[in-house]
Amino acid sequence: MELNDPIIVQWIDAQLLSRLGVAAVLGLLLGLDRELRGLAAGMRTHGLICFSAALMTVSMIALYNELGGDSGASRMDPLRVFEATGAFIGIIGAGLIVFSKGSVKNLTTAAHLWLAAVIGIASGAGQWPLVLIGSIISLVMLTLLRYVERKYFPDDDVTR
Repeated sequence: MELNDPIIVQWIDAQLLSRLGVAAVLGLLLGLDRELRGLAAGMRTHGLICFSAALMTVSMIALYNELGGDSGASRMDPLRVFEATGAFIGIIGAGLIVFSKGSVKNLTTAAHLWLAAVIGIASGAGQWPLVLIGSIISLVMLTLLRYVERKYFPDDDVTR
């Protein structure tokens, strides 16, 4: 079996550290909302998912380029990273969602985990405008909209 050459430690650079570091920090921040409300998937879960997605994306891009990309002998499809992430997050999200006493719980948390994974993938790919816009909009949706829901829809269950 032929394997790719190992990457030596000296190849760790600022670009790699920034992609993975941004994903880890943003994942933790995305999970803060869930953590403050004592929900199942908090900072650690969001941080790990966002960081893992970034790590997987960086690895996929590096391996794809190392093996020649489109011109190489391999027929790698880098979009499979999205498929694998979607399937994995779908399993976790399905495990979180609970239907009890006529209401659905943890649906926002499951969607939030998916968001953390997507932001992690974008961080791993170094798509900084996408990461910034996605993070800002998601934080506004999770924090500001909670107050709007409480003010204008007080009878609805918006505690989660």
